[in-house]
Amino acid sequence: MPRQYYELPSLTSLAAFEASARHLSFKRAAHELNVTPGAVSRQIKALEADIGLPLFQRVHRGVVLTAEGTKLYNILAQGFSQISQTYQDIRNRERRASVTIGATTAFASLWLMPRLGGFARSHPEITLNHVIADRAHELRTSEVDIRVRYGKGVWPDERALKLFDDRIYPVCGPDFAQAHPTRDLEGVTGLPLLVMDGVDPEWTDWTEWFQRQGQTPQNLDTRRFNNYFIALQAAQDNLGVALGWNSLVKPLLDSGKLTRLTRLEITAPGAFYVTSNASRNLTGHAQMLMDWLLHTAEQAASRATAAS
Repeated sequence: MPRQYYELPSLTSLAAFEASARHLSFKRAAHELNVTPGAVSRQIKALEADIGLPLFQRVHRGVVLTAEGTKLYNILAQGFSQISQTYQDIRNRERRASVTIGATTAFASLWLMPRLGGFARSHPEITLNHVIADRAHELRTSEVDIRVRYGKGVWPDERALKLFDDRIYPVCGPDFAQAHPTRDLEGVTGLPLLVMDGVDPEWTDWTEWFQRQGQTPQNLDTRRFNNYFIALQAAQDNLGVALGWNSLVKPLLDSGKLTRLTRLEITAPGAFYVTSNASRNLTGHAQMLMDWLLHTAEQAASRATAAS
C-alpha cells in the first residue's frame, strides 16, 4: 500500500476524536457528526490502537482526556480552527461581512442584547451571528470570532481583554424578600439557595461566596440549575435566593423583578472578558465589534461610578 505523504491516520477518526474531546462525550460527538455513538467509539478505538496509547479515560459519567489525548486535541483543535477560518475566508470572500459572537444565555440576554442594537445601527453592513452556550466546554473559539466569558482571564489558546469587574450579592423576588426579612449572613444560610451546577468551574458558587464572607456553613438547602438565566427566573418566581452578578441583575433590580436580600456582597473573584482565538488574527469587522464592546463596557462603568 502506498505510504500517505503526511503519515496521518484516517481523517474520519481524527474528526471523531476532535469532536469527542471537545464535548467530552461520544454521544454528543456522534450527534454532531450525524453517526451513531458506536461508530464514534470504534473510530476512537482504532485511533488508540494505531497510536498505541489510550486517548480517553472512561469514567462513570463519560470520558476525560489522558495527557496524550490532551496533547493531540490541542494541536488538532488549532489546526482545524485554522483550516476552517481559511476555508470560510475563501468561501465568503464576496459575501456580506459577518461576525460571530459567543456568550452565555444570561450575559447575552441581560447585558449584550440590550446594547448590541447600537452596534448594528452603526454598522448595517455587518451581519452579527450568535452562539449561545452555558457550559464552557460547549463553546470553542473555533466556532466564534469573539467570545465573552467570566473567569480569571487566562485560558488556553485564547487572547483575553477585560471588559469589567463585578460585584456579587444575594437576590430574590420581592415577595420572597418580604416573607424572609433577613438582614445577616446567618439568616441567608437557612434559606433555599439556587445553585449553579455543572457550568464553568470558574463561576463563583455559594460555597465560595460564603467562604469570602468568613463562613463555611453546612447542610445548605439548595435547588440546583445548570443555566444561570433560569436560576434567575426561579428567583423572580420567589423559589429561593440566587447569587446576582451586579452587571447582569441590575436591570432586573431596576424593574422590580428582583431585589437584593441584605446588603452583603463580595467583589467578584473573576471578571468578564472578551476573548478571541490566539491561533488566528481577528478580521477587521470582528476587531470593530471587540473595540465597540470594550468601549461600551468602559462607558457603562463610568456611568455607574458617576451615579454612586
